[in-house]
Amino acid sequence: MKNYRTETDLLGSKNIPIDSLWGIHTARAVENFPIARKPVHTELVKAFGAVKLACAQTNDLLGFWENKEKASFILQACSEMAEGALNKHIIVDALQGGAGTSTNMNINEVIANQALRHAGRKPGEYDFISPLDDINLHQSTNDTYPTALKIAAIRLFRELEQNVLELQEAFQQKEKEFAHIVKIGRTQLQDAVLTTLGREMSAYAEAFNRDRWRIYKCEERLRSVNLGGTAIGTGMGAPRQFIFRVTDRLREITNIGLARSENLIDSTQNTDVFVEVSGILKAAASSLLKISNDLRLLSSGPDAGLGEINLPQMQAGSSIMPGKVNPVIPEAVAQAAMLTMGHDMVIAQACSLGNLELNQFLPLIAHSLLESLSIMINATAIFREHCILGMTANEERCRQNVENSTATATALIPKIGYSKAGLIIEKAASEKITIKEAAIKSGFVTLEEFEGLTTPEAVCRLGF
Repeated sequence: MKNYRTETDLLGSKNIPIDSLWGIHTARAVENFPIARKPVHTELVKAFGAVKLACAQTNDLLGFWENKEKASFILQACSEMAEGALNKHIIVDALQGGAGTSTNMNINEVIANQALRHAGRKPGEYDFISPLDDINLHQSTNDTYPTALKIAAIRLFRELEQNVLELQEAFQQKEKEFAHIVKIGRTQLQDAVLTTLGREMSAYAEAFNRDRWRIYKCEERLRSVNLGGTAIGTGMGAPRQFIFRVTDRLREITNIGLARSENLIDSTQNTDVFVEVSGILKAAASSLLKISNDLRLLSSGPDAGLGEINLPQMQAGSSIMPGKVNPVIPEAVAQAAMLTMGHDMVIAQACSLGNLELNQFLPLIAHSLLESLSIMINATAIFREHCILGMTANEERCRQNVENSTATATALIPKIGYSKAGLIIEKAASEKITIKEAAIKSGFVTLEEFEGLTTPEAVCRLGF
């Protein structure tokens, strides 16, 4: 037993690996919750470190630790947690009962034992630095966990916003590159009217522009925190000066415009803000899914499909079909979008099922929201880097489609009327010639008139 230390809680005693930074509360959680087999999100861990640092700084400022050297050890360990240096010691499962208490206690134990190390003491010497009496001083899981979650979410939303902005700019670049290419616009997957490939790209860029703006506004929704409210928002167990000062310290540490909630009971009890921002994330996922599928269609074939654009060839597409290359990036991006939509439903249900003064499903909310943010960050990055920037146009295929499609006859209506345009379509079908050939052969338009009516400027002009 020389490799173990003994720790005790209200349920009894447990042997803990002697050099471990986690303790008995973490050990019980590991035994109790082998569910997701996934760790707590690293951004949540770092955000928790920032929360603990703000609390420690406030407690130190208010003089709750007479031993200033002890306070310095605690502050150092909190800073290390906030920087992500202690992530590997947070071993509890992402899904857990207790509204996140296991995560909070894992954080408390690791900070306490790291501080003990800095003090030249052994892990577990809690009579000098205690996970509960020192690291969790004037706090509860119920105010630290949701506060940490909001900080983690804001940080990830900021990263996602930048990615979506860059994706928007990539489509705007393609809008300019493809502005001169006339092509068939389709409704219900059927030939409709002429447009340009550039205008098609511009619509995608505009969709991501809306997503970027909505994502940017999420920070406003998340910046109100309940830190200082302790168990249910009444602040019981915390001094008044701590409650009024701790959020200010946290704002300085994180460089996020955090504000103490005007109603701490409301912000402890109700989690609807996570439903709101998850919905905005779902809207972005919807755009990503729609556009990734459009690119799959436009690049289909390449010989027997639409084949109007060429996507970068990333890997061989088949173990049995030689030469087959699949649109793997849009396929992967679409899956990320669908998973995000699924998480949104989970978040809505979990937020709805909180009871009375607390939502017991915060770990599920955190896991779903932060995982969605992470995969959306990754998906938007690879979509831009490995697909959009390298996308090219198949101008010859677009030109052939324009000359052959009935959609082209619609462009002639302002000049010759609906009936004559219909006759051109019939002539092309009966003589097995292109719409262009039929139009000129019919004598309804000259070659110059046909080309004038089907230029990029003509087909994109608003009205005639």
